[in-house]
Amino acid sequence: MTWIENAWYVAAWDAGVDFEPVSRTICGVPMVFYRRLDRSVVAMRDACPHRLLPLSMGIREGDSIRCKYHGLRIGPDGKANEMPLRSDPVNARVCAETFVTHERHRFVWVWIGEKDKADPALIPDLWPCSTEGWTFDGGYYHVACDYRLMIDNLMDLTHETYVHSGSIGQLEILEADIETIAENDSVFVQRWMPGIDAPPFWRQALGKDGPVDRWQICQFLKPASVMIDVGVALTGAGASLASHDQGARGMVVDFMTPETENTHHYFWGMARNFNIHDAGLTARMKKQQGGVFAEDKDILEAQQRAIEANPDMRLSAYRIDEGGVRARQIIARAIKNAQAELAN
Repeated sequence: MTWIENAWYVAAWDAGVDFEPVSRTICGVPMVFYRRLDRSVVAMRDACPHRLLPLSMGIREGDSIRCKYHGLRIGPDGKANEMPLRSDPVNARVCAETFVTHERHRFVWVWIGEKDKADPALIPDLWPCSTEGWTFDGGYYHVACDYRLMIDNLMDLTHETYVHSGSIGQLEILEADIETIAENDSVFVQRWMPGIDAPPFWRQALGKDGPVDRWQICQFLKPASVMIDVGVALTGAGASLASHDQGARGMVVDFMTPETENTHHYFWGMARNFNIHDAGLTARMKKQQGGVFAEDKDILEAQQRAIEANPDMRLSAYRIDEGGVRARQIIARAIKNAQAELAN
């Protein structure tokens, strides 16, 4: 197993779960999601306890779901409330496994692990997604690679120079020094680029010409999210790594939810604190960001195929990879600690 259990993972965007059942495999477990009539989210194992047909193929009846094979009806608590032969008494032992869910930051979260440990306070603090004065939107990709490869990618932005040369990449990224800081279960990688020309994406966001100071601050949060504080300000405006609201500032939000050991669900978005009421700008930025991350998707899926085709080779790590290495160490340590706790 390569992922942390007893943790919250993003299952869907808030708009991605509605009345009709939605199937999604999370951390190796097939799950079905739907909303009750009161709009709260139900999550249960996507297998009828009778003959294992996916419940996501079923028929919604009120807050319950009826299996489309023989008609067993399962309530939102996972318990059967009507048998295939309706004259039969309900067997209280017939039930489907259910999972704890919570909605926050525009996401539907599901808890993987022991239910009694599902504390909403443990949901990563994606504060720009819910803070007044910011606006937030994004999208989703299914990516055919180990979710940790995406974390590596997001914690090492030197790849932007070549992978995203037409949008956010520039040579100055390779010339600027980086600093990596590990604090408890979080890792920061930060880069400051003063007095440079803004790349096309940020020049449009700033809406002004002239040399800029550019920053990138990547933060890994356990179990599998990366927030990237990015932006530009006109040189001389007073921006710094510690304080940088003087220009165009955004927070790229990325959450990688493992599906299998070699595939994952990638939820991406961007919050910003400028022109927050411009819905057209939000739509355009979402489209542009989707194009940028589609380039990452192509690269990482090719990398995964290469890893599988070269089992005798290992990934190398240079100084630019320190953020991803530290993030992997946090994940590995949490998995090891959990396994030790189970063994005792």
